[in-house]
Amino acid sequence: MWSGPRNISTAMMRAWGNRPDTCIVDEPFYAFYLNATGKKHPGADEVIAAGETDWRKVVALLTGGTSNGKRIFFQKQMTHHLLPEVDRDWLGGVTNSFLIRDPREVIISYIKKQGDPALEDLGVVQQAEIFDFVREHTNAIPPIVDAKDVLENPERILRLLCQAVGVEFIRSMLSWQPGLRETDGIWAKYWYSEVAKSTSFQPYRPRHDEVPKHLFEIQKRCRECYDRLYEHRLR
Repeated sequence: MWSGPRNISTAMMRAWGNRPDTCIVDEPFYAFYLNATGKKHPGADEVIAAGETDWRKVVALLTGGTSNGKRIFFQKQMTHHLLPEVDRDWLGGVTNSFLIRDPREVIISYIKKQGDPALEDLGVVQQAEIFDFVREHTNAIPPIVDAKDVLENPERILRLLCQAVGVEFIRSMLSWQPGLRETDGIWAKYWYSEVAKSTSFQPYRPRHDEVPKHLFEIQKRCRECYDRLYEHRLR
């Protein structure tokens, strides 16, 4: 599942991780991304030291199937972690889905957590590029879910998503125990405080903040990509 930052991707990981037939990997390209870009994220040195910085080895993990007998391998992916030098051909060996969110809400949330973003930090353009690659190479439209739709009606959207990727929906996806997980990335202590307190998807709350004027062009570019994907969302 390909998402950008400041979305509900970790809650979605909780939903899939609560299935007894599913194993999880959390942002497997993160250490590679931080090592390659030098981005100063919280705990970056720790993430790099604990993770895999060779993207080829990450791809081998992602395409090697599960090792514990579980039939579903849920991969929580950040679109901006898939840097241009990473070969895309492996995407044909997995089932790709996309989690999108209104760029205005993403940017407002990002500013509060990390300060002003650059366009590439938001992952929206990369998300559209990955979508286009998958669509072209599979001759099919991969499933897309929008964060607002999920929060407004989790069961309906999860049922549609499960149907789209060819697995049975189970109700355990709708709620989970609070706290962190062994499958969470080592960065969880910096980023997952809200999810750690949750036991289900939280109701959608509209945000009325406006994006600062100096980020209008970034918002416009993101909006173009988002709107194109939004047309194909499951609903």
